[in-house]
Amino acid sequence: MRKLIMWNVMTLDGCFEGNQNWDLSFHGTVYGEELERLSIEQLNAADCIIFGRVTYEGMAAYWTNEKGEVADLMNGIPKIVISKTLKTADWNNTTLISENAAAEIKKLKKQDGKDMYVFGSANLSETFINEDLFDEYRICIAPVLLGNGQPLFRQGIVPKNLSLVSTQQLTTGGVILKYSR
Repeated sequence: MRKLIMWNVMTLDGCFEGNQNWDLSFHGTVYGEELERLSIEQLNAADCIIFGRVTYEGMAAYWTNEKGEVADLMNGIPKIVISKTLKTADWNNTTLISENAAAEIKKLKKQDGKDMYVFGSANLSETFINEDLFDEYRICIAPVLLGNGQPLFRQGIVPKNLSLVSTQQLTTGGVILKYSR
């Protein structure tokens, strides 16, 4: 059985982006050699990445023009985009799911294979949290107080007790926290 893993970077005050979509300027405070290695490890340990529409569109626009090992992995790995509004998903190796997302992910989790990751996609993640689909949460805390922005965990999510799996301090000052259900 596969695991579904959330991967996100957020500020110390809980924001996953600023007030505008794709305001991710704080990512630069934690990104470096260590996160690049982790990105490669995670992509090699996955057989698909799952996105909501907004994250999918931003990631597709960015990664299709990039070069390097992470770009090759991002462009080559199978991707699933969950959207009721998209009609097509043209990024290489992308499948579009427009109905019954939680049920479809439950089916995929029961199959043999590598882990599945949700990158970014806070709205989709909220749905998966409330459906109790995540097996693991991996959060990189950026040493930034943004003061305003979009929270990763909004009011109204179903409460969950989690167990700390590991912590990793980065030389950039960030910390990666891994929790399981």
